Amino acid sequence: MAITAKEGIIRENGIPFVELSGVSFFNAEMTFECGQCFRFDKSPNGWYEGVAYGRAIRILQPTDDHVILYGSTLSDYETVWRYFLSLDEDYEAIQKDICERFGRYGDTIYEAVRCASGIRILRQEPWEALCSFILSQNNNIPRIKKIISALCRTLGEPFSALDGIYHKFPAAKAIADAGPAGLVPCRMGFRARYLIDAAEKCQNGEVRLDALKGADTEEAEAALTAICGVGKKVAACTMLYGLHKTEAFPVDVWIRRVLDKYYPDGLDPATLGDYAGIAQQYLFYYEREKTSQEREKKRA
Repeated sequence: MAITAKEGIIRENGIPFVELSGVSFFNAEMTFECGQCFRFDKSPNGWYEGVAYGRAIRILQPTDDHVILYGSTLSDYETVWRYFLSLDEDYEAIQKDICERFGRYGDTIYEAVRCASGIRILRQEPWEALCSFILSQNNNIPRIKKIISALCRTLGEPFSALDGIYHKFPAAKAIADAGPAGLVPCRMGFRARYLIDAAEKCQNGEVRLDALKGADTEEAEAALTAICGVGKKVAACTMLYGLHKTEAFPVDVWIRRVLDKYYPDGLDPATLGDYAGIAQQYLFYYEREKTSQEREKKRA
């Protein structure tokens, strides 16, 4: 079923919105709470509010097939938000492909896909994704969000949207020019020098993120790991979430646990296909939810 989009405006405050119907294989809570981005938070009113591509948005999902984008015009949806939310991708076909490829290694993937079928991989800006996952090292999600929020307030360009003031993610030049002293208020610790090195290399053209979109994963990984503090995991996250190379398969503590637990004989990378990174996200979410449920049972 195709998604239909209808534009409207809130009379009381003039805020535009786009109402989507026919949405499938998308769950806002799963998508924004699975650890792939750090600038969206759930409000007491139930919507997810955040900034991407220099725009602020509120995303409300009243029912599974109904999504409302507050702060978006129809043009914004067509040019920005449909792309960012990956609503132009056929996730039914993607999930079938994942199950066929990973199913040869056991039934876990079927359970993972059922558990996390509403997750879509967001197409984030490459520079923001790189910085976000540099800052994610040896860190937890609440603190990552706090650091990124401080970074945007300190160095990001402010703009008016919806009913408030927001900040764009700072450009590489702003971070490079700020230097170590300018990053002190963000309290990012040892990660500051990694972020500055990334900014300097992207600013001087040593690393060209836009060009890496067309590179293969090996070439992209080599370019990204030339940045101080960027290892294979951060490079893979940048490729998956920022360059939209869905074949990239980041391995962190959670995924290592999944691999050891469900795939002790290993996975042949050659068999995982173009959507291995999406499968990784399903497996991560499944294991995290299962672990949480087991803890709740022990407390009861």
